[in-house]
Amino acid sequence: MLYYRELSDFLSFNTITSASKVSKGLGGSATSLIQAHDILYGLDFIIIAILLFTHFIKIDPRPMKKLTAVATTMLGIFLFSFNLTVAESNRPQLLGRTFDRSYIVKYLGLNTFLAYDSIKTVQNNQVRSEAVGTDMDDVLADVQKNYAKPNKTYFGKAKGKNIIIIHLESFQQFLINDKVNGQEVTPFLNSLYDDKNTMSFDNFYHEVGQGRTSDAENMLETGLFGLPEGSLFTKLGSDNTFQAAPAILGQKEGYTSAVFHGNVGSFWNRNSVYKNMGYNYFFDSSYFNKSDDSMLGFGMKDKLMLSESVKYLEQLQQPFYAKFITVTNHYPFQLTDEDKDDFTPPDTDNSTVNGYFETAHYLDNALKEFFNYLKSSGIYDNSMIVLYGDHYGLSDSQNTDLAPVLGIDSKDWTDFNDSQMQKVPFMIHMKGLKGGINHTYGGEIDVLPTLLHLAGINTKQYVQLGTDLLSKQHNPIVIFRNKNFVTPHYTVLKGNSDQPEVYRNKTGELVDLSQNPILKQKVKKWQEYVNVKLKLSDTINNKNLLRFYTPSGFTPVNPKNYDYQNEIQKLVQTRNDLGLKSTSVYSQNNNKSTTSLYTTDAPELNGDRTYIDSWSSILKEDSENKSNNSTSNK
Repeated sequence: MLYYRELSDFLSFNTITSASKVSKGLGGSATSLIQAHDILYGLDFIIIAILLFTHFIKIDPRPMKKLTAVATTMLGIFLFSFNLTVAESNRPQLLGRTFDRSYIVKYLGLNTFLAYDSIKTVQNNQVRSEAVGTDMDDVLADVQKNYAKPNKTYFGKAKGKNIIIIHLESFQQFLINDKVNGQEVTPFLNSLYDDKNTMSFDNFYHEVGQGRTSDAENMLETGLFGLPEGSLFTKLGSDNTFQAAPAILGQKEGYTSAVFHGNVGSFWNRNSVYKNMGYNYFFDSSYFNKSDDSMLGFGMKDKLMLSESVKYLEQLQQPFYAKFITVTNHYPFQLTDEDKDDFTPPDTDNSTVNGYFETAHYLDNALKEFFNYLKSSGIYDNSMIVLYGDHYGLSDSQNTDLAPVLGIDSKDWTDFNDSQMQKVPFMIHMKGLKGGINHTYGGEIDVLPTLLHLAGINTKQYVQLGTDLLSKQHNPIVIFRNKNFVTPHYTVLKGNSDQPEVYRNKTGELVDLSQNPILKQKVKKWQEYVNVKLKLSDTINNKNLLRFYTPSGFTPVNPKNYDYQNEIQKLVQTRNDLGLKSTSVYSQNNNKSTTSLYTTDAPELNGDRTYIDSWSSILKEDSENKSNNSTSNK
């Protein structure tokens, strides 16, 4: 209870067994967390002890009948199985995906969670205990063989620039430049997509598995795939060694890194994984003003999260690597009436499809407000802004209802059309960047090497399974987690089966491989490549092989050096310690906040900027303290 009160997470098996390593000096901290009403949680023990001591109740020394024991045990098994069945019906793949420990505790209880976590820990430890350093040999050989040299034209183009990642929740490519009832669904993103300073990729795919959003983040940050089942973040993220973007950028180019997300830190186990990746700061929902009307199912509404986050963003030392995770465009795609404007969604028989266009439109407005602030504050001029869709929003089962909106007859919808729905936006926007629509085929696994090369960091020594999208040596085979794949000319479904479905990308027609032996042989060769890549990734992740390999000049991340408590105080302390050397936007603005430049029409605020500008009172108090100290020193 005390652990959750402080860290918003549950005690895991690893935490308990490692308690001796971190327990020194924590007694006082734990005591300070105790509240008066906590005695109620242990009141039953006190009452039972008193009743036993006074002999009001007595222990029955007689042995229990075997039939009663068996019946009681069977009843317990039945009740647990029934509970698990109900939980699975309400939250499918509860134990398979485990995207948040809170859900397991909520549905099955603390005891079940601890038992489950203990079993998974033992299984993981067994696999890892069998790993040896030589297991990296095949990995390194493959990485070096498939390394793609950076494009000289773009290498270092963003060197020293801030890197801002905008994670577009459930956002699919077909929304770009799409119109409904004569209205653009995402007018701002459309303008950005076609901007001369934006390099937009129209053949970019998500490659997530069951980990969905966390898989997308994992590929973005580490250049490795997610797991075939469940989420790497929740299964292995707390213990794995990573060569992730925050650590690489921080060590090579002095970047400060931060994540902004309007959900609880434990969701997808982010509060643990980000430490292993080397993120300096993590601003979760505890750093934002939460109210009943500001939250949706998966966190704070985008307009509110983005507008309130800038008071922290302006305090980060530059250059910074900052990731913003949006949530409003998440299933079930519902907005309150107050959040809707004059946009008219499609009128299909599927309310989920209709709502998807509304929430996408809302996200578009939120991004427009954010970009306006970036430009007004001057951050825009010194930043490379990357936007990407993490995964599909509408599932295959809803695509036939979507088809008429896209001008396609539902009867003509095929598996190939489903595969085309896996395209998501990928845009790199920077003032002075030579933009345009890039038709290169690629996926989320290719993002990290692309960004690092733009930042002037050669990726040859790092273990990354994707290749730079801008490199002439880029491999354009897009790998899906289920072993399907896409090439520039063909889409291959039912991957790894004896009779895969092969479609021509240009026409969508199904190819008869029996009539085309040359193509059949190519498909087999491509499939082998796909299988090898996925197997390598799984081996690296499951055996935690990166602990055996440290690139030259790279220091493995020690998660104990990171703590996401008291982030505000850390920002102020860093700025004060640096003094005139501080590079934060706030410092460069003559120690004045830029939050007043942020304009939003979020109805929840109703003109009240208290929480957007709330940093100002903290800074004022800090300034007064420094002034008083200076006077006292004189």
